[in-house]
Amino acid sequence: MTKFLATILAATFALGFAAAPAKAAEGEALPHAGTDLGDKASLQRGARDFMNYCSGCHSLSYLRYSRMAEDLGLSEDDVQANLNFTGGKPGEQVHVALTEADGTQFFGKMPPDLSVIARVRGSDWIYSYLKSFYLDESRPLGWNNKLFPNASMPNPLWELQGLQHAEYGEATAGGDRAIEKLVLAQPGTQTPAQFDQTVRDITAFLEYAGEPAALKRQSLGVWVILFLAFFTFLAFLLKKEYWRDVH
Repeated sequence: MTKFLATILAATFALGFAAAPAKAAEGEALPHAGTDLGDKASLQRGARDFMNYCSGCHSLSYLRYSRMAEDLGLSEDDVQANLNFTGGKPGEQVHVALTEADGTQFFGKMPPDLSVIARVRGSDWIYSYLKSFYLDESRPLGWNNKLFPNASMPNPLWELQGLQHAEYGEATAGGDRAIEKLVLAQPGTQTPAQFDQTVRDITAFLEYAGEPAALKRQSLGVWVILFLAFFTFLAFLLKKEYWRDVH
């Protein structure tokens, strides 16, 4: 049995190390989002910015307004007055007023629900994506994204970030030119540091929306670990008591 477990562990580590280079080869490492689900102020700002800049097109169909109020330390009146733009009731999910027909007409398809985008893509991906928009006249809406090329979505935060242009490297044998970097050509209403924080707040909110129970789960996790440590200590003392006469 011990030999079998050792074989399984060895195979697991081997697969992990084998997969690491492949993952790195997919592209450049994404910058770390640095989100903190324990920072309620950041989550509140993220909720505000998401609802003001993103919720016109993207729904959060797995999150209810009342749950948002409870978890983020807000009253239902605050949420209804400042974060609910569709007139939904407190117990309803976060939907959009955009119809599927209009979404298809404007963007080619209905913008996706973002309830679990952080669980699918990861927080670092969202953080990088929101910072990677640049002007591209070849696209129907005049925008493109370095991380997600040919995205149908325009930059919803351009007023805050400003306008970015792409600087390209030398052409390859096939005539394509890779983007080397994005340059801020026209500043927005926020400084780069302020915009980074805004994107981090939105990312944190979407991370929370993907698993609202994580806030309570993480806080309870500390007490669970302490209980297990204490129980292990008691079990050790009990074992010594039972086996004292034997030894």
